[in-house]
Amino acid sequence: MAEIIQQEQSGGKKKAKKILPHMDMTPMVDLMMLLITFFMLTTSLSKAKVMEITLPEKIRDPNQEPPKITASRTLNILLGPDDKIYWYPGRVAEEDYKNLPPVFQTDYSPAGVRAVLLERNRSLFRTINEFERQVLEGRIRISQDSVQKSISRLKTDDDTGPIVLIKAYKKANYGNFVDILDEMNICGIARYTFMDIAWYEEAMVEKAAGITSTSASSN
Repeated sequence: MAEIIQQEQSGGKKKAKKILPHMDMTPMVDLMMLLITFFMLTTSLSKAKVMEITLPEKIRDPNQEPPKITASRTLNILLGPDDKIYWYPGRVAEEDYKNLPPVFQTDYSPAGVRAVLLERNRSLFRTINEFERQVLEGRIRISQDSVQKSISRLKTDDDTGPIVLIKAYKKANYGNFVDILDEMNICGIARYTFMDIAWYEEAMVEKAAGITSTSASSN
């Protein structure tokens, strides 16, 4: 703000002298330094969080046959409503919709879908667990980046673990996708992918969840 100072002149009259306004920038400089320090620390300490998703290769040649999936290793996971998971092993063709296999219900708890995945991925999980233990004990001396590359190589070379096909029912939410991805990483699943759910698999979920066709269409 401008300051007005009265000065007494000769003759007894007083004349007001106006001083140009000025602002003390010292607090602003202190605040700016604090903000710079804050952003420097948070930028250097935070790391990008990336979730690895395995997707099927795109077939460029229309005459090329899609890769065959072994039925004995196939595990279908259906993300259902109310944070429930329904799963069944093997493969089902569309023409077999009259003889659909039973589905099993589970959840996202450690005793739920994780137990199912670990049971089917026991061999690879033990191999990865043993490798990580030897690294921690110093029996294998490699860098952290090499550890991740070695684990990826173990997954690539695996030919016994399950091939998980993840499919979402229409009432599944985004949190279900994140949770099932976490379970894939925790259990060390080497091969998994997201696929569109078939109409007969939606019927399997609705039958197992007790959803009638009337209520399903109204929702």
